Amino acid sequence: MVKIGLEVHVAISNVKTKMFCGCVNNVVAEPNTNVCPTCMGMPGSKPRINKAVIDSAIKISIALNCKVRNKMFFSRKSYFYNDMAKNFQISQYEVPLAENGIVEIDSKKIRIRRVHMEEDPGKIIHIGGGIINADYTLIDYNRSGVPLCEIVTQPDFETPKQAREFLDKISSVLEYLEVYNALREGALRVDANISTSGERVEIKNISGFRDVEKALQYEITRQENMTRRGQQIIQETRTWDSGSNTTKLLRKKEHEEDYGYITENDLPMITIKQSRLDEIKKQIPEMAPEKVKRYQKQYRISKETAISIAHDPFLAEMFEQVVKKTDPEITGKIFAGVLLKTLNYNNIRIQQTNIRAEDILDILEKLEKKQITERVAELALRKIAEGKNTEKFLRDMDTISDKKQLKDIIKIVLKKNIKAVNDVKSGKPEAMNFLLGQVMKETKNRADQKTVREIIEKYIEK
Repeated sequence: MVKIGLEVHVAISNVKTKMFCGCVNNVVAEPNTNVCPTCMGMPGSKPRINKAVIDSAIKISIALNCKVRNKMFFSRKSYFYNDMAKNFQISQYEVPLAENGIVEIDSKKIRIRRVHMEEDPGKIIHIGGGIINADYTLIDYNRSGVPLCEIVTQPDFETPKQAREFLDKISSVLEYLEVYNALREGALRVDANISTSGERVEIKNISGFRDVEKALQYEITRQENMTRRGQQIIQETRTWDSGSNTTKLLRKKEHEEDYGYITENDLPMITIKQSRLDEIKKQIPEMAPEKVKRYQKQYRISKETAISIAHDPFLAEMFEQVVKKTDPEITGKIFAGVLLKTLNYNNIRIQQTNIRAEDILDILEKLEKKQITERVAELALRKIAEGKNTEKFLRDMDTISDKKQLKDIIKIVLKKNIKAVNDVKSGKPEAMNFLLGQVMKETKNRADQKTVREIIEKYIEK
């Protein structure tokens, strides 16, 4: 039986400074310039707590339905890797910030074991190869001390697909809370724990959701093959090599006692009052599930359409700007279909494009007046996403309104495709789709598909 658990490390980006010092919370500066004695672990340096990080972590905990503790403290997690300058990481172990949460995905409920805070190590850069075969390794400590919130699940996942579904949901929650930037380097990293026959294997530092799914699928196959050969699966830590799409051994797995956790005596015990929790609860915005229900009721759009739009807070925000002035059904169709398809085609998010609410309003107005077709609307949005001007394109792509011109084009297409015409008469629906496609090709997508279909059907019936 496959058991999978995830440890999700979220870089808190809505705070100005690092976790335990005053350095700017920015990882894109020149290497090793955004550092100080504290985040470099210099002797005699003392950490201090960033209150804003705690508030953000509490917000995450509440959104994940966790029980937030009223008292907590930090510990030192000792390990001797080259990404930790002081050879220990300030983290939480004995008493985390929050525990026992629940996150619902489409297929099941996932239990959250704990949510805790810690500092990020430095960034390791392997030169001339991967982690195993690099010529040499460089370390950038700008990332050292960046605030992290770690979300640890119970081993409730049974498939890699469920793990990816969970990460999609978590990312949406975090963006709604405005506590992290999905486009920032190292914004969300995952350690995945997986067992197929008893012993647990950990896969460290996977950055992409798709890579998490692929790494888990590979590891399931690897472990099942070992079991078939009679080989023993041992507890170990592996890394994901996205170049070869394989996991590779890093080291034999440590146990918790190997980390030698001790209390961080340079930081005080922290008390979280109920009044503070109540205030933070008020800051949590309307989340995706609530938006879905509201969209269905307020705009009368389907649940599937509402889910597609509400999943992305930036897309939802633009939808709500546009739908005030347009037909909700058409707007929902454009956002959940054409716009999402355009973004996926370009592999970008809405906030990475030059698309504005005004652009979509202009396109929708032309679409509603049947001045352009849905396909032209899609092409226009794609051009805007690519940073191109669409004014001339839309002017040149006006819908063919002259029915005589359209009928002449359709007659030519039918004459060229007698076999497809006969197939339509024989009741083959794919032949009609072929003829539609040929007409749209001849008209450069400037014809209304419904009108084209009606004209074709009339001609074929004669």
